Amino acid sequence: MRNAAPNRFAAPSVRSVMKTRDLTRSLLTLGLLAACSASTLAAAEESPTKLKAQAKVTEAKAQKTALARVSGGSIKSSELEKERGKLIWSFDIAMPKSRNITEVQVDAKSGKIVSTQIETPADQANEAKGDQKAKK
Repeated sequence: MRNAAPNRFAAPSVRSVMKTRDLTRSLLTLGLLAACSASTLAAAEESPTKLKAQAKVTEAKAQKTALARVSGGSIKSSELEKERGKLIWSFDIAMPKSRNITEVQVDAKSGKIVSTQIETPADQANEAKGDQKAKK
C-alpha cells in the first residue's frame, strides 16, 4: 500500500482557526480604537477661533438670551464649546445672595436655549475636578 501524500487542501486545524479569529478581533479592536482616538483629537483640536467661525449667534446675543432665562443674574463665565455634537454657548450665571450657579446653554447656531441647570457649590467643585483631570 502506498503512503498517501499529504493533502494540501485538508481542513485547517482548530488551533489555526482560533489564532486567525483572535488576530482578526485584535485588528478590528485596534482599528476602532484608532478611529475613536482620531475623532476625539480632532474635536479637541478645534480652536476657539474655528468654533466662533462656525457660530451663527454672537456671544452678546446668546448672553441676552441666557440672562432673560435667569433674571437678576450676572454672568460669571462663558464658553463656546461642542457638547454632544452641538455647538453651544455655555454661561455660568450667579444670583445675588446665592452660592448656586445657573448654567444656561444656548445653541450657537439657532439661538435657542438647549438646557438650564442649577449647580450647587458641591456640583461646581466636582466639575472643576473633572476639568482638571481632562486637561492632564
